[in-house]
Amino acid sequence: MIIQPKVWGFICASAHPAGCEKNVLDQIAAVPRMQGNGPRRALIVGASTGYGLAARIVAAFGYGASTLGVFLEKPGKDKRPASAGWYNAAAFERAAARAGLHSLSLNADAFSHAAREHAIALIREQMDGPIDLLVYSLAAPARRLPDSGEVVHTALKPIGAAFSGTTIDTDHDKLATVTVEAASEAEIGATTAVMGGEDWTLWVNALADAGVLAPDAKAVAFSYVGPEITWPIYRHGTIGRAKQHLEQTAATLREQGVDARVAVMKFIVSQASAAIPVIPLYASLALKVMRERGLDESAIEQQVRLFRDFLYRTDGAAPALDADGLLRLDDRELRADVQDACKALWPRVNDANLAELTDYARYKREFLRLFGFARDDVDYAADVAPRVDFAPLEL
Repeated sequence: MIIQPKVWGFICASAHPAGCEKNVLDQIAAVPRMQGNGPRRALIVGASTGYGLAARIVAAFGYGASTLGVFLEKPGKDKRPASAGWYNAAAFERAAARAGLHSLSLNADAFSHAAREHAIALIREQMDGPIDLLVYSLAAPARRLPDSGEVVHTALKPIGAAFSGTTIDTDHDKLATVTVEAASEAEIGATTAVMGGEDWTLWVNALADAGVLAPDAKAVAFSYVGPEITWPIYRHGTIGRAKQHLEQTAATLREQGVDARVAVMKFIVSQASAAIPVIPLYASLALKVMRERGLDESAIEQQVRLFRDFLYRTDGAAPALDADGLLRLDDRELRADVQDACKALWPRVNDANLAELTDYARYKREFLRLFGFARDDVDYAADVAPRVDFAPLEL
């Protein structure tokens, strides 16, 4: 079939297998041979897109680690493309096999007890020792609670008062004002249940109780703080409250003897971030400002820096932490000159100068690339098979 992008707002309902594979191969090519003692056996929960996929690539191709990736993605059918994450995971597995790297993939609901039990069985039976790195990188719109079976949903809302702000209507390529009502207590709690640290704790405890978490294992999860421009809807909103719970969870896990840290990353264009009001405009500005200063980093570049400069330093020194014990990889994004430039440009942007004052064209291109589109080296008029040779383990 001919596969073209089908985009509505922050949703892309199609993905291209050849484009997704090239995206993965580009990330692999960007990983240097990492120095020092890195992970030997890594479990990545949320391993098919974004920072989770990038972390898996660095662990495997940078350090030669055996990896187990857990994700929930949809395979292709005869007349329907797979999800981008399915194509990404398939491309990773093929590349790992060519490189002689041991890798396992589990397609399952990572929030479920069954997924944890299956992952533990795989570690025991098919990996040559306990996990020494757990990367937790789930960003989901909903979670089925493993004990009650209740489904709770993420709400992208402010807390305390309604929020109005400027964003980009990506369907029509023009500015728009968005108003979001304040979240209820139930919505705050549900968002924390999905995006907070509860499930991370369940993974750590299950692995430790089963004896498949090495005594010196590192556990890392990802967060985002962002600039003041976005705080009303993000850091001070429901997602920010959930991320604060995730950060508090790391401190609790450390008290229990687990080397757990939260890494605060820079923004990247992703389907999750595109869903957050004002982020399309902020990201378009920040992409331009950071690129002009030579400061922008892709997901894979951020992960290389995380592993090299924080998690596995060759000098043996402890990683640099902020006052709250966080690993800060958003330092370049939040540099004063970067944020001052974004703040100065923000009120000047209008429909007529959107392309001039921002890098909105790149924002849209990077969004499409998430799904394997907008690449110059792929013929999107060519007939391709939506099914790929990939059979991850399933429950």
